[in-house]
Amino acid sequence: MKLDNRVQFLLAAVSAAGGILRSSTARAQGHSQWVIDAAVHAQLLTRVRRYWLVTPDADQTVVRAAKGGVVLTCVTQAQRLGLWVLRAGEVHVGAPSSRGRVDVPDGTVVHWGKPLVPRSPEALVDPIENTLALIATCRPHDEALAVWESALRKGLVDKPTLSRMRLSSTARALLDEANPFADSGLETFVPPRLRWLGLPIIPQAWIAGHRVDFLIGERLVLQIDGGHHVGEQRTSDIAHDAALMLAGFHPIRVGYDQVVNRWPEVQDLIMRAVAQGLHKAA
Repeated sequence: MKLDNRVQFLLAAVSAAGGILRSSTARAQGHSQWVIDAAVHAQLLTRVRRYWLVTPDADQTVVRAAKGGVVLTCVTQAQRLGLWVLRAGEVHVGAPSSRGRVDVPDGTVVHWGKPLVPRSPEALVDPIENTLALIATCRPHDEALAVWESALRKGLVDKPTLSRMRLSSTARALLDEANPFADSGLETFVPPRLRWLGLPIIPQAWIAGHRVDFLIGERLVLQIDGGHHVGEQRTSDIAHDAALMLAGFHPIRVGYDQVVNRWPEVQDLIMRAVAQGLHKAA
């Protein structure tokens, strides 16, 4: 087989691994050191810390993790998995407690300690169980719960599996509370914030031909609009609000910014509606 063909097979293997692959793994797959050196010499691949082979189009966040000898985790990995993350902020990485220091950019949040699931030497990203366990103690309760519910909703993990792991008390409390059927991260914020009212709060109740975000008591409906509630969706929302009112329900519709940044306004609306008995059937 010609060298060019062997190099192309190597490049395909590295690309299939997400653009970054350990040299030892490449050799175990049958790619000789001679072919690896040829690809690096031709600048088709670069070496990172001698251990890793990297393509030019590799995810640079992952490459930086390789350079630092860490793994991407917590909200950074959650966001990469498409989970509902309110604020990602700085890059979060995991490192073993045996390491004295790691080479990461300033501002990087480093989570030290033993992970729930052992990390393979080839891993540059944490498994979902480790990611959720760190989020449990790194983020405020509401934000952490939203990520946990997002992971359950996507089927990345399930409650029985998590329940068998050695979770912290904070993580176990989140597991007990998490609802895999919550429709969005914003909706996760609502029940804990309104529990003190002592009223039934039913998420995703089916009323007047559509699901509503929350039914509070018997007749009060809370709808939370995200950024997609425009155009035809907005027209449908208005029509459903009218149908709800004709059916004897009282809809309150609020937006993303209100729930996330101006919650007292939302709570005040609900408190006033409850004070008027709008949550009760006539």
